[in-house]
Parts: sequence; structure tokens; C-alpha cells
Amino acid sequence: MSDISFITFTILALATYRVTRFLTTDHLFNGPREKIFNRFNPSETKIGYLFTCEWCMSIWVGLGFVFWYTISQEITCFFAIAFALSAVASLLSAYENN
Repeated sequence: MSDISFITFTILALATYRVTRFLTTDHLFNGPREKIFNRFNPSETKIGYLFTCEWCMSIWVGLGFVFWYTISQEITCFFAIAFALSAVASLLSAYENN
């Protein structure tokens, strides 16, 4: 893994950002997040809190991408590029709306 290029690192970083946002913030994941909160109260459990904290969740999402990348670079990059493109689009949209 020491031979990872800057471009691949950037793609994985943007993908980590996007998946983290999806799990912790995005409206589309509200239903599953509410089910998690019903079982694991965010103010009382670490699992519940994990789904409220982008900083905390990004560690685990990033670890997942690193794990998958070491197993299959091609498949991981295929999905990571899609998430990275989504991240760039959302960041540009947020910039444009300001």
C-alpha cells in the first residue's frame, strides 16, 4: 500500500468524506439512522454517538476503504470514484449556493 498515488489517495479521501456525510447527515439515511438511535441513544451509547459525529465516523469509513483497497484495488477504486464524484458535486453545489 506504500505505492498509493496522490490521485488515488485523493479519490479515497473524497469517498471517505462522502460516505461519512451520508451516514451521519444526509436526509436519505434518516430512516436507518433513526432505527439506530432508537436502539442506541446517541447521548448514552458510543454506537449511537458514532452516527452523529463526522470526525468519529470518518475514521471507520476510511479504515474500511483502506481494508477494501488492500484486498481489491480495482473494485474499491470503482466505487470510490463514484463517491468522490458525488463529494465534488456536493461541495461545488454548496459553494455555488453561497
